[in-house]
Amino acid sequence: MARRKLSLVALCALLLIATGQATVQASPSIVFDASNGRIVAHEDAFRRWHPASLTKLMTAYVTFRAIAAGELALDSPIEVSKRASAEPPAKMGYKPGAVMTLDNALKMMLIKSANDIAMAVGENVGGTVPAFVARMNGEAARLGMTDTHFENPNGLHSPDQFTTARDLGLLVMAIRREFPQYAHYFAIEGLVAGKAKMMSYNLLVGRYAGADGMKTGFVCASGFNMVGSATRGGRTLVAVVLGRKSALERTEAAAALLDRGFAGSAGDGTTLASLPAYGLVGMPAPDMREEVCGKKKPEAAQSEAAADHEADAAKSPWLEKLEKPNLVAVGLGGATGPVPLAWAEARAKYADVPIPTPRPDYPPAVTKATAQGDSATTAN
Repeated sequence: MARRKLSLVALCALLLIATGQATVQASPSIVFDASNGRIVAHEDAFRRWHPASLTKLMTAYVTFRAIAAGELALDSPIEVSKRASAEPPAKMGYKPGAVMTLDNALKMMLIKSANDIAMAVGENVGGTVPAFVARMNGEAARLGMTDTHFENPNGLHSPDQFTTARDLGLLVMAIRREFPQYAHYFAIEGLVAGKAKMMSYNLLVGRYAGADGMKTGFVCASGFNMVGSATRGGRTLVAVVLGRKSALERTEAAAALLDRGFAGSAGDGTTLASLPAYGLVGMPAPDMREEVCGKKKPEAAQSEAAADHEADAAKSPWLEKLEKPNLVAVGLGGATGPVPLAWAEARAKYADVPIPTPRPDYPPAVTKATAQGDSATTAN
């Protein structure tokens, strides 16, 4: 009987969400120990949510795996395609054909949350966007992210792009366990490109004691998402917060969860892997557009750059400017490493030039053969 009642409740919720008659009340979250995955606290951890730019965590993970496989290196060139340059903000705004090192591309993607650079990374590492997205979903399945699906490398809104707080926890665990050498990318306080200074959207970094990452995300449909991590006394905790109504609110929520963990709360021993599924499992991810953006912001407000960080500030310590932020310089050029394997193969296949082929040894009187290859662009 209890199971039947739960099913009816879930069905009613689904109908309300589908018809747009329900407001989004849940704010999924989870906080856990990064060393063993033990959960301190969780709420609606299995509810689907649009990840927004938290998607870039998977883009980074797939790229780290590609480096480990010898497909490219940190000094490999990342070329901006016409498609990548056309992505909406947040972005770096480089023109098609611009080239940077993968090292700089990762910094721009993870700190500036640049959608154009994330798309370029996906194209270069995967060869094509569909190929890279297939790798993203393949890695999600391998990691046990049972209710996650990706549609693009940067997190710009797609109704079919979703994840859960618990699944994101598994991804974070994999990044930290397999690639500790790349932890510094997530802890940068800000970037400087020429005269432009770009501070991290993660308001914990530089303000919360021990904060060392990892990523924020925002589109109107998702609300304000965050993965915040901090290390104290050799212990690293990670808080995943989804669907908040402002950058300040998500920061306060993440800080409160981390505080709870560092205060000594250790949960009941349940881990990310052993936590049984519960709640509105498999339900469509809600759309927070009306609650977060409504009529105040245009439909184009689809990125972290469009978020109003000053909203409801009330002299919050999380919005105070850092006195001496550690800014890391980024820019174009310096790419002396090997061309990404998949990108080189894609360019060879779709290059907009004739592909030479061996010419048969005809007698002089016979007309020489010519070879024409396929002609197409690299845009996907």
